[in-house]
Amino acid sequence: MSVDPCSSSHRVTIADTGEAYACNGTETVLVGLARLGKRGIPVGCRGGGCGVCKVEVVSGEYRKRVMSRTHVNADDEACHRVLACCIYPSSDVVVRAIGPMQKTLHRSVAAVPPTIPPETS
Repeated sequence: MSVDPCSSSHRVTIADTGEAYACNGTETVLVGLARLGKRGIPVGCRGGGCGVCKVEVVSGEYRKRVMSRTHVNADDEACHRVLACCIYPSSDVVVRAIGPMQKTLHRSVAAVPPTIPPETS
């Protein structure tokens, strides 16, 4: 009995915030990201046509499906700038948000006040 490599879980880390989540190889990086429950994550069409979920894969391996050339041209793809709704992790990956998603992720980090440790006497 062989193990389906697409069903294993991989760690997806968001370079912008340091947050990470598990994402199996049968779901897109965007589906896993939406599971984090952050407000304002642009999910758009979820089919590769709108471009709002554009990310750069900093490291790791992924499988991809067809994306609109309007939003991801050949140069983008060569530099691993892809749509999160169209990629499936095949290993642990690190992604950096670009485009509309970048503003949302940076805003969510800025909205969380830093934790200040209690003073000791």
